[in-house]
Amino acid sequence: MKVLKFGGSSVANAENIQKVAAIVMSNNEQQVVVVSALGGVTDALIKAGTLAEQTDESYKDVLKELEKKHLDAARALLPVTHQSSCLSMIKQQFNELEEICNSVFYLKELSLRTKDRIISFGELLSSKIITAFLQSKHVDVEWLDSRKLIKTNSHFGFAAVNFELTNQLITTTIQALDKNIFLAPGFISSDSNNNTTTLGRGGSDYTAAIYASALNAASLEIWTDVSGMMTADPRWVPNAKPIERISYQEAMELSHFGAKVVYPPTIQPVRQKNIPTWVKNTFAPNDAGTVIDSVATHDGDIVTGISSINAIAVLSLEGSGMIGIPGFSKRLFEALANANINVVLITQSSSEHSICVAVNTSDAIKAKEVVDSTFEIEIAQAKVEPLKVETEHSVIALVGDKMKSHPGISGRMFDALGRNGINVRAIAQGSSERNISAVIAHADIKKAVNVLHEAFFENVYKQLNIFIIGVGNVGGKLLGQILQQQTFLQEHLNLQVRVTGIANSRKMLFADNGHDIDLKQWKEELNEQGEPMQLTKFVDTIIQKNFRNSVLVDVTANEDVAKVYEQLLSKAVSVVACNKIAASAPYTHYSELKSLAKEYNALFLFETNVGAGLPVIGTLNDLRRSGDVVTKIQAVLSGTLNFVFNNYDATRPFAEVVKQAQDEGYTEPDPRLDLGGTDVMRKILILAREAGEILEMEDITNNGFLPKECFEGSVDDFYKAMLKHEDHFKKLYNEAAAKNCKLKFVAEFMNAPESKSANVGLKHIPADSDFYHLYGKDNIVLFYTQRYPEQPLVVKGAGAGADVTASGVFADIIRVARV
Repeated sequence: MKVLKFGGSSVANAENIQKVAAIVMSNNEQQVVVVSALGGVTDALIKAGTLAEQTDESYKDVLKELEKKHLDAARALLPVTHQSSCLSMIKQQFNELEEICNSVFYLKELSLRTKDRIISFGELLSSKIITAFLQSKHVDVEWLDSRKLIKTNSHFGFAAVNFELTNQLITTTIQALDKNIFLAPGFISSDSNNNTTTLGRGGSDYTAAIYASALNAASLEIWTDVSGMMTADPRWVPNAKPIERISYQEAMELSHFGAKVVYPPTIQPVRQKNIPTWVKNTFAPNDAGTVIDSVATHDGDIVTGISSINAIAVLSLEGSGMIGIPGFSKRLFEALANANINVVLITQSSSEHSICVAVNTSDAIKAKEVVDSTFEIEIAQAKVEPLKVETEHSVIALVGDKMKSHPGISGRMFDALGRNGINVRAIAQGSSERNISAVIAHADIKKAVNVLHEAFFENVYKQLNIFIIGVGNVGGKLLGQILQQQTFLQEHLNLQVRVTGIANSRKMLFADNGHDIDLKQWKEELNEQGEPMQLTKFVDTIIQKNFRNSVLVDVTANEDVAKVYEQLLSKAVSVVACNKIAASAPYTHYSELKSLAKEYNALFLFETNVGAGLPVIGTLNDLRRSGDVVTKIQAVLSGTLNFVFNNYDATRPFAEVVKQAQDEGYTEPDPRLDLGGTDVMRKILILAREAGEILEMEDITNNGFLPKECFEGSVDDFYKAMLKHEDHFKKLYNEAAAKNCKLKFVAEFMNAPESKSANVGLKHIPADSDFYHLYGKDNIVLFYTQRYPEQPLVVKGAGAGADVTASGVFADIIRVARV
């Protein structure tokens, strides 16, 4: 013998009822089938009764709609030859229902007893329609009247079952009938005077458990619209996982704290008889579902599930007069119990100065009335404060049998909530340590469930597969920083940065066959195991490997490398570029790269194109995203030039200072890109574009300072030419010094409606300028915007150097992971 229960969307309409029938008919063993009302019917019946009590005649319209719903269902399910008796039954039931509602209308009273009678029609009608449908399929099924078999007290609305009598009636009835399938309405029962009672909303699950317990069934199956119980509500948490097996105790905790799959009282009858209970999906009957049993296994998960209760009010009874005085708790809970107010959660401060309980918001007003009345004398004597009531709260709960043997679960829970700005109003943990509950603001509940689910069920690392081209000075520093931070990123960001390919101008190396590139010995591996560098093959290998979350990191100044971005972005490979060539290429190409990144859900990031590791482009993007408009940008954008002019004082050759800058890693491989202004032109061009302007390199005026001869020949020829023209550089310095000014190579972009222009050039900077106190290799950017019209937003700091540039590239890599 097995018991099956179908409710909710399983019996919402004729189409779904056919699925139910298919499941029932596929079972060969003896079974009791319990069904709920058709979808939405119970709520509609409550509405009809309430309208009648309010002398609102529209209750008749509600009943007409309900009658039509059931008649349509019967006609859709039954062949014409089987319809007559079923349709007559429906008409008869609604005639009786209308008479009851008419009485409510004239009496203007809807007692709990009458309400139970009204809402019982939902299950009576659905069960008889489904029975008729099965009989039309030549299934030998017997309809059972649960009102005659399940006996309760007279607590209408949520009656308590007389199990001794109920078990006897069910057993005797089933044994006397020689049938293989029995079909019974859920939810409904009767008292000793045969008045209809109900078992509470969701009581059809409970009905099925009562039948299963009475019959010592082999199993109970609860068929719903989900494939078992989940680690969290899948409507809130897309990554919620099905729970394969769960204990009775865990199921009771989760159902008590809002998991709607199983009605809380359902567990107790089957637990007493150790009857395994399955939660299955009517619409995916082959799915495994969840089994509720005496022992649970969770594949190593310490926490079994996360649940919540909404519409919670927090009640606080406080007062210095409570300290050391016994009986306050007893009186508080007696007052609430006498008013039939259920307490969801309890916590008390160790000082005994306050007691905090959580109740349903619907009970809050009544709770304040009864508690203030109970402590009226103490309140008048200022020993106790009037009950404080705080609404708009929810309770979130972690549930799991294994939690009691694992320390630190509470810490992880509250740390996760705290890091996400979720304030905990009250905390409770059961003595069994199977449940940790917290009261939080209702506005935070969805966020909290997701935060905790991520913390306890989604600890799989997100892996980034990085291909770095250009492992020279900056690239080498980047590899060192990744090595240094790998453990930190895994522990704190659940991020695994895996370097799967590296290359320089001579060789390239890929991780293969499970072998990662050893970041402690990457130079040796590249030299000893690397193959000759071929850019086309490097790119083809990235595409062929097709690793998830792949990223090309370009730490070169190579034009050919910049040309492969388009190919990679179109394959959903993100690009992090230190190389400025792509972003400063013709605008159509720059725009196309942006579009490809958006279209293929990849990222094209190039923060280090301007200011090395400074957040220059990020700040500009944030200004624009927040609706601000850039009107002017003034900047010293070359760490190289700033270093050179900060260190050149005409006492040693200009060429010697430039060579020092190159040796210390502040220049491009060809220093003329820096000193000639080309690099600064590219940077102001990129900023202008990121500010929303369509601008080309030829639109930028370059007021250079190098003699023409310096641009001829090789880099060695460049240094010789600078020595030859030392007097020219001394003159530049002396002219500025004579005015008590410093030399700075300044870039400017004007975005005024009447004038849009950009220029770069050497300028005399007076002592009152923001640029005057700019030392070493520092950069500075002044953003003038509609929100910062006179006092600009300033970004200032080291604008050159391998370490800071590598850190800027690294930050862009992490940004890829966080999207």
